[in-house]
Amino acid sequence: MIGTVRRRGDRAQRADLVIVANRLPVDRLVGADGAVSWGRSPGGLVSALAPVMNSQGGAWIGWPGDVGEDLEPFEHEGMTLIPVSMSAAEYEEYYEGFSNATLWPLYHDLVAKPEFHREWWDAYVTVNQRFADAAAAIAAPGAMVWIQDYQLQLVPAFLRELRPDLRIGFFLHIPFPPAELFSQLPWRRELLEGLLGADIVGFQLSGAAQNFIRLVRQRVGHKTHRDSVYLPDGRVVTAKAFPISIDKAHFEGLARSEPVQERASQIRKDLGNPRRIFLGIDRLDYTKGIYARLRAFSELIHDGHFTAQDATFVQVASPSRERVDQYRILRDDIDRLVGHINGDLGRIGRPAISYLNSAFPQAEMAALYVASDIMVVTPFRDGMNLVAKEYVACRYNDDGALVLSEFAGAANELRQAYLVNPYDINGMKAQMLEAYLADEKELTRRMRAMRKTVAENDVNNWARNFLGDLAAARPGHEKHVKPAKRS
Repeated sequence: MIGTVRRRGDRAQRADLVIVANRLPVDRLVGADGAVSWGRSPGGLVSALAPVMNSQGGAWIGWPGDVGEDLEPFEHEGMTLIPVSMSAAEYEEYYEGFSNATLWPLYHDLVAKPEFHREWWDAYVTVNQRFADAAAAIAAPGAMVWIQDYQLQLVPAFLRELRPDLRIGFFLHIPFPPAELFSQLPWRRELLEGLLGADIVGFQLSGAAQNFIRLVRQRVGHKTHRDSVYLPDGRVVTAKAFPISIDKAHFEGLARSEPVQERASQIRKDLGNPRRIFLGIDRLDYTKGIYARLRAFSELIHDGHFTAQDATFVQVASPSRERVDQYRILRDDIDRLVGHINGDLGRIGRPAISYLNSAFPQAEMAALYVASDIMVVTPFRDGMNLVAKEYVACRYNDDGALVLSEFAGAANELRQAYLVNPYDINGMKAQMLEAYLADEKELTRRMRAMRKTVAENDVNNWARNFLGDLAAARPGHEKHVKPAKRS
């Protein structure tokens, strides 16, 4: 049965469903007595996939978070976890280097300048092969293997070479760029061929899938037709959109719980019970548009539309990639901006912006969603952005407003949000002000429609659609009829 893991003694046996991701879905916790335990990690990927693994079982392959150590497989919350080791040099070159200083800015519309280094690429190849080896070892005959995200784009082809019997899926959580940007990459063909090892290549948006199809046709030369790529060995690779979502029932349940309700009331009280609370929750990343949104909010106060007593902005920016220069510079820039805004516009005990550079547990995030009137999600480019959907899920009274970048994947679904171009400061100010001034009837109309969308397209639906397509994929050795002509 799909999703079961058979075990003999203490050793993990072959699994029929395998998730392969850069990180394990857990973080190491060290108690006061030095005892080590594991807790579920925060973040969109884990939030999306943990319910799938909990309901179906299976094995999850990933890096445990520390360099230079080899851990044995272990169980956590019904999942078999298979740690993959990484040296300090590999972490620096594969993860901080190629994944996050080359691919991340390239795939996010060159918001920052990508760097291209051959030694980073070599480390990326080495680590991707290691993940593929681990998947080949744990997957049962004919198993489904679902590979996640941009750090592991070579794994599908490596795994196909090792285990042609497997049904292999890949899902990209971030945007996939158009040909004009992707073609800058010196290893563009190798990455495309790596992804073509999968039977199903999933993207957040249909436009990204079409970018991929177009690049395969232009750069690799395979025949394509609509969402299909026809390989010389007879395999057919399907590339299509599977917009990711959240566990809506879980977040609404948190929001309705008494502890979260009490905490939300305390947050409003601590902030002085202003008329409106604006909220931003992001990783501290240059793609998220944090600086621009705080500047827009401060200008609304400066222009006299409301005061710092009428409205306050709570910005949570969880630390991210702090060893990378671009992220340290961004952190310093935002620190200075917040200090300048609060110095000019705030009052004793009533800052215009409450800035929190730290991560919080899910219950605290739910309390912030419940306490806040206007959620501001304004990335310059984002694959989906699950924070927007989490906020909607927590607004069970059909109130509150969502100000959302049109360049976030979520904007394709949450059309009733106040959509903005994050590069247009005046346009962002206008939409933030409209949300601030909107009457209850208008807010209810918009939020009710968005909540219906999130409820109908939750994480279980996302996983069910992807895994259903993957289960239906024909085994790799079967031949397929190729199209008569090229699209």
